[in-house]
Amino acid sequence: MLGINKSIFRRLIVSYLLTILVGIGIVGILMFYFTNNYIYNAKQEELVRKGRTVNTNIQDINAIDEEMQSILEFHDRSFDARIWVFNEQGEIIATSTQDEVSIGKSVASSIVERVLKGENAVNRLEFEGLSEPMLSVVVPWGKKEQVYGGIVLHSPMRGINDYIRKIRETILWATLFGILFSTIMVSYLSWTISRPLQQIDRAASRMGMGNYVERINLKSEDEIGDLANTINTMAEKLEKIDIERKRLDNIRSDFLANISHELRTPLTSMQGFLEALQDGLIEEEGRKRYYDVMYYETIHMNRLVDDLMDLIKLENDEITLSKYPINPTAILEKAKFKFAKEALEKNVEVKLILKQPLPKVNSDAVRFEQIINNLLKNAVKFTEEGEISITAEEDGSFLLLTIRDTGIGISDIDQEMIWERFYKVDRGRSRKNKGTGLGLAIVKKLVELHDGKITVESEIGKGATFKVWLPSVDEKM
Repeated sequence: MLGINKSIFRRLIVSYLLTILVGIGIVGILMFYFTNNYIYNAKQEELVRKGRTVNTNIQDINAIDEEMQSILEFHDRSFDARIWVFNEQGEIIATSTQDEVSIGKSVASSIVERVLKGENAVNRLEFEGLSEPMLSVVVPWGKKEQVYGGIVLHSPMRGINDYIRKIRETILWATLFGILFSTIMVSYLSWTISRPLQQIDRAASRMGMGNYVERINLKSEDEIGDLANTINTMAEKLEKIDIERKRLDNIRSDFLANISHELRTPLTSMQGFLEALQDGLIEEEGRKRYYDVMYYETIHMNRLVDDLMDLIKLENDEITLSKYPINPTAILEKAKFKFAKEALEKNVEVKLILKQPLPKVNSDAVRFEQIINNLLKNAVKFTEEGEISITAEEDGSFLLLTIRDTGIGISDIDQEMIWERFYKVDRGRSRKNKGTGLGLAIVKKLVELHDGKITVESEIGKGATFKVWLPSVDEKM
């Protein structure tokens, strides 16, 4: 993690510094180049103007005499430039300082040709014994169209090298300062980028190890901040998924334990009864009671297996309803009769209230009966005394079924969970009645397949009320 961070930090610094160095270097070279040319061009133009001034003073003199010599010497001192005068043949006939150049030497023929055409010539010359380069300009010597020869002005580029050296030093110091300043700025910028990336990397590593509580605290509003917010959102979702997974794992564990218990109890009793019958320990008149018990235990196991198969099919959308208009009255009366005996054994009365006229229900008769049976089974199981009422009435375009009991009630926590698959309802924290948690899950799925709705209202110790809305048809009974 830190190695990645350092690598990003190093690459950012190196890339920024290289960019700055290249930029400063190019700017320095261009500054040096243009400054150097500017200085030489300015000196050149200045010498040309001085050469024209000399020509103005001697253009009326076409022969070498003391007057011309004095004029040349005067301008030598005034302009700080050595002056030569040559004729049409290119021979030097006069100088401002005769001790340096001998009279009679010749100027290059190419320069002579240009001057005789009335053009100026510029050269950069180096003379033996001089430490500084010389800038030479040649202007025509004459008047109007009449050219006698040319005037050469030599001016040492005194101070140019020092000036250029100062420019180099200035550029160097500017480069060093730019490197120092840019290093500080780039380091800060790289740190502001790499630090949040490090936090993101650390948080992602912890999430990878299953710690979904980790959050990235960044207030940045740039792309890195957006990335941090996205990861935080993902972490929240993963945390919820993890909590849900753990909850479902607990439900499945409870479910398996309950299934094992539900199956083990009848199997154990049946095994004991069969062993007694095989050993001949039971008299002939008592065998029928043993057979009845084993029969009811097999019925119980078959019902349990059927519930499991129904739930699996409902979860996999493998159940298709065969809907048609049915009469709910007959099915409700059958359900009341079916559970009345079991309820009476617990001093519980089952009442059926039909508020006429009742609409027919667009339903699958078998699944409609299964819904009523599961709800009544729960009501009888958790009601020790009192009554269970089944009310049917029309509610708009629905048939409303209300099953109310006076049992021990359902806790608030259980009310939120009773519709979950594999959830074992612990009504009122009762330990007497334990089920597999399949009945209500199946009921909810079947009601939803009917395009209906189911709700529950309950208080501990005051019973529970289940309401089921199923679509009706216009036809009345």
